[in-house]
Amino acid sequence: MKSLHLATPEDAARLFPLVAAFHTERGFETTEDQQSAALTPLLEGTPHGAVWLIGPRKAPVGYIVVTFGWSVEFGGLDAIVDELYIRPAVRRRGMGFEALNGIAKALKDAGVRALHLEADRDDEDVHRFYARARFKARENYMFMSRAL
Repeated sequence: MKSLHLATPEDAARLFPLVAAFHTERGFETTEDQQSAALTPLLEGTPHGAVWLIGPRKAPVGYIVVTFGWSVEFGGLDAIVDELYIRPAVRRRGMGFEALNGIAKALKDAGVRALHLEADRDDEDVHRFYARARFKARENYMFMSRAL
């Protein structure tokens, strides 16, 4: 996909401000050091996940972070959309939808069996967006977390 670019360490200067903007928008209390520590291994090629820039590589309008795991239920490798961000000024133009579909196709072609994400329970716009990209809530399931 032309508008998705696998991010590398050389993209950090373009990626990190987007991540900071997303974390501020969502109210995540992370520092620049925490963001850098979490993203640098992904940019350096860890097998645990990857980051793609959305839009032109030299002036991206967003990013998507995908991490990998294993699911017995889904029969093998699975992935989680950990973060998806599009700059507010260019939202609702289909770039996030195109990015999700492009990532889903690439992951399926690479043998990933399921792609998961989490969404704010009260954000109906986000629910419609993800439903349009063929994600659906799992009946009787809720994503839960424990910080370690």
